[in-house]
Amino acid sequence: MNTGDSRPDMPPAASTGGVRAALVTISVVLALEALALIGVAAWLVVDLLTVAPSSYATAIALLVLVLVAAAWITAVAVGSVRRASWARASAIVWQVLQVSVAVGAFQGLFARADVGWVLLVPAITVIGLLLWTPVRLAYTGHGDEERAPHGA
Repeated sequence: MNTGDSRPDMPPAASTGGVRAALVTISVVLALEALALIGVAAWLVVDLLTVAPSSYATAIALLVLVLVAAAWITAVAVGSVRRASWARASAIVWQVLQVSVAVGAFQGLFARADVGWVLLVPAITVIGLLLWTPVRLAYTGHGDEERAPHGA
């Protein structure tokens, strides 16, 4: 439990509420992304059942990919809440993939800048927060006063 004093192995910024806010922001954004993907998967299922696709194989493959992505980001969101060390790396990978989709949304004949910004802003925010040293230390267990002991 934090008694208000700074530990010598922690950077000064880690003893502030800024790190806690960053950790909460990361977890909330990841949870919202997971919910969005679950919503997209539900929409694709309804679409598959109500509209005849030009290719059932493509429609089912897309649905499977979205379901896998939804399961992945849901696991990452849960891992982030628990501050599992693997969740940080996985969240960075997800955000980089999201940046690439956002860049694609800004280009081409069917460009959608609104979709691009909705994908780009949270991705850049989460990447920036995950690369911040006190947050990185929180995911590795260093400088984390509030992590419950294993088995608790």
